Amino acid sequence: MTDMNPGFFGRLGIAFGVFFGVLGNAAFAGRVQRLREAPEAPDFTAEAPKPAAAPVQPAPSALKESSPVAALQLLGLLQRDARFIDFVEEDIANYSDGDIGAAARLVHDGCRAVLREHFTIKPVRTEAEGSRVTLQEGFDAAAVRLTGNVVGKPPFNGQVSHRGWKVEDTRLPKLAPSHDASIVAPAEVEL
Repeated sequence: MTDMNPGFFGRLGIAFGVFFGVLGNAAFAGRVQRLREAPEAPDFTAEAPKPAAAPVQPAPSALKESSPVAALQLLGLLQRDARFIDFVEEDIANYSDGDIGAAARLVHDGCRAVLREHFTIKPVRTEAEGSRVTLQEGFDAAAVRLTGNVVGKPPFNGQVSHRGWKVEDTRLPKLAPSHDASIVAPAEVEL
């Protein structure tokens, strides 16, 4: 059975996998959105529902299809400057915490440089984490996720546990028409 409480590096791998999955796959993004909007955490121990006898035709999707090229391009930049894929794909079970920490520092520095070069990222909320806030009726539910004991209607009084992030500008390099974005890191052959 999959560990329901993965460690830091497990969560890091999951986070990046979900990030790129959401960027490159509209259907997956919709499933993640529905999971985030669920009133309570899903019960992973419950038996899966039996399929219906007659298949139901899905309603036409109002979600827009996104091209995976930008996600692949970002993944390529993270690999080039931070060796991100190499780090995530490495079996780290036999490494010491010190070795992993040293590698994580290099990957972190490279990832941070890529994000800062190609994106302008700002916090969603300007208040410091731990600050008390009041969310009035009509607050942007896409920008603020309520957690904890969510009961009733706004105004909601709570504490900022994470300020959130939003991208204000994206500066990905332009690609030649012949560029194969699926090659995020070419193989290297030393002569």
